[in-house]
Amino acid sequence: MAQLQLPTDERHFFKTVYNAAFANPFSRLRERLDRRIAGLFPSASRRESKDMCYREVDLRLRKLAAIHKGNIRDYPEEDQELLRVVNYFDIFHKFRDQFDTHIKDQLRAGDTPVKVTFAHEARQMWTDKGFDAEYFWHYFALSFQLRRAFYFISNSLVGTSPCMRTLKKHLWYNVFTYNIGLYDRYLWNRMEDFSTLLLGETGTGKGTSARAIGQSGFIPFDPKTSCFAQSFTRAFSAINLSQYPETLLESELFGHTKGAFTGAVDNYAGAFDRCSLFGAILLDEIGEVPNHVQIKLLQVLQERQFTPVGSHRSSRFNGRVIGATNRPKDDIMSGKVFRDDFYYRLCSDIIEVPPLRNRIRETPEELHNLLDFTIHRMTGVHNPKLIEKVKRIIDRNLGKHYQWPGNVRELEQCVRSVLLRRDYTGKEVLNPELPDLAQTLSQGIEEQSIAVPDLVAGYCKLLYDEKGTYEQVARVTGLDRRTVKKHITGFQAN
Repeated sequence: MAQLQLPTDERHFFKTVYNAAFANPFSRLRERLDRRIAGLFPSASRRESKDMCYREVDLRLRKLAAIHKGNIRDYPEEDQELLRVVNYFDIFHKFRDQFDTHIKDQLRAGDTPVKVTFAHEARQMWTDKGFDAEYFWHYFALSFQLRRAFYFISNSLVGTSPCMRTLKKHLWYNVFTYNIGLYDRYLWNRMEDFSTLLLGETGTGKGTSARAIGQSGFIPFDPKTSCFAQSFTRAFSAINLSQYPETLLESELFGHTKGAFTGAVDNYAGAFDRCSLFGAILLDEIGEVPNHVQIKLLQVLQERQFTPVGSHRSSRFNGRVIGATNRPKDDIMSGKVFRDDFYYRLCSDIIEVPPLRNRIRETPEELHNLLDFTIHRMTGVHNPKLIEKVKRIIDRNLGKHYQWPGNVRELEQCVRSVLLRRDYTGKEVLNPELPDLAQTLSQGIEEQSIAVPDLVAGYCKLLYDEKGTYEQVARVTGLDRRTVKKHITGFQAN
């Protein structure tokens, strides 16, 4: 029997879907590919392009099956791989809502694994298309991991500013690498060797980012119980290293045996011992750890072994290590924080979590989105009136240029204060190295010491901070939008 052949136009279409399946969902590339698949203009909304994309893929696969009436094994090997990925993409998105429901059910159930009611339905769809039934359970576990990662990165980290888009994209790569195909072939059960360091000021969301990574690891599926091997709620644990005195820090990390020191009245399991098989542990404030503890942590990272205080027996650690610190990146890179050997083992990946002031400066409406998220989490409802009330108090008491030194954590405290007392005063941070921009421009005019390009750029920046968009600045200055953006971007770079 002659092999079936994909028509040229269908092969081009399915190749685009293939590329979309491997693209980072938080990247601009994935947005462009979704719109191309859906046949929409670039102005289409993200949600609209996604929905249309999934419908178009389903329609093309149905059409192909109706015309050729063959399964995947009837095609040449190159087309088989293409169709395998496209069908994977199709089945995954058909069950995305069920996966999301399962995530919510598992969050409510806690550490007890919840049965997956749709697993066998998905398996039947898989085998009907001619795929290997035994491979399906790995595919199903990988699908759940993909959906969990997207769920936690997109839902727990609010914001669409460029720096937040970069953060989300980086977190996705941290879980799956830059190439999901590479990850699926070689690394899905080996990611414990890739440690991560999160950098950022206090209150930026390093813990939230770490949790998104930790709860997104691969967890096998057991078809006999219709459950995953463990609940993802057990997959992440955290310890703040700065809250323990140096004499107790090793015990908290590695555990101790009965009688190891005065007060050790029983055996104690440390943080590494408590970390689950498929999990990750956050070592917060790792920049404050003394050298002798760094040496012991190096053994965990390098040999996957640790020894409880008072014991001569080593235990194995199978999880992934995530460190977090608010120490400046320059201090870390110059060797002021970590031993060199510890740095090179800890920092397989360095992720910087942006401060709130940068996010608002890039995208002023980010403040509105964060207030909506925070108020909804506190009150259980989306309340536009409360959002406007908080924004009015922020504008009145803090001004549009407030630096938010406490970042997202301070914003949450601001909302609580407004809900309780209808007031918030903030914490002004004075930086003598950065004089007020309006004053600088005025002084430059008086002293006749400022060049016209610098004056125009500074004025555009002042207006942008006040108005919030390039369009409004262009309207006030009489310049075109592109020129305004060039002035502002150049000013920020300098």
